[in-house]
Amino acid sequence: MPRRARIALPNVPVHLIQRGNNRQPCFFADEDYLRYLDWLTEYANKTGCRIHAYVLMTNHVHLLLSSDRSDAGGALMKSLGQRYVQYVNRAYQRSGTLWEGRFRSCPVQEESYLLGCQRYIELNPVRANMVAHPAEYRWSSYRANAQGEADALVRPHPLYAALGSDVADQQAAYRELFRYELEPGMVDEIRRATNGNFALGGERFAAQVAKMIGRRAAPGRSGRPRKAVLPESGELHLE
Repeated sequence: MPRRARIALPNVPVHLIQRGNNRQPCFFADEDYLRYLDWLTEYANKTGCRIHAYVLMTNHVHLLLSSDRSDAGGALMKSLGQRYVQYVNRAYQRSGTLWEGRFRSCPVQEESYLLGCQRYIELNPVRANMVAHPAEYRWSSYRANAQGEADALVRPHPLYAALGSDVADQQAAYRELFRYELEPGMVDEIRRATNGNFALGGERFAAQVAKMIGRRAAPGRSGRPRKAVLPESGELHLE
């Protein structure tokens, strides 16, 4: 069965995950995390990707990003992945692949799902029972988004900025979002969309994405797919 082409649209946030081959570790020491983050920052700038959230786990990576170009995320991950593999193979005297094939990704509906996706990413170490609170984990964007820790990589999304009238209010409101764990249904929905390369959002969002890419953007259902309806202006706006 042919692989589904990735859904990538300009200025639409994307959640992506890249795993170590056979779920094996891809980070072995602090230096590895630091180098990966340095190169992620470098290639994000070169490709025009804005990184809103990230977490580096022992054997996989999550990113939430957006760009003005639909091909930017793929270009970022290709350059970053190749450089990091070369470093690991030299540093640990190994050879062969490090990553589990292609990274997986999904476009994210901004209004209803973006901040939930950020929480999903930054709560990964908590769900993995590595820490009790995301602030305790060093290799994520939580401290930048919630506590204002300097991080050259993080570029807040406009929805984050809308959380408050100034930076302090935004951080306080963001911390408030983490008082409770994500609903299990949201966790399952994010995983299903990312692993299946489907749109993460409501039915209308999926229909609008499908209209733009010319194929379905949600898991298949019985019966004929519904068509996206253009507003009277003739312009398609992702909601």
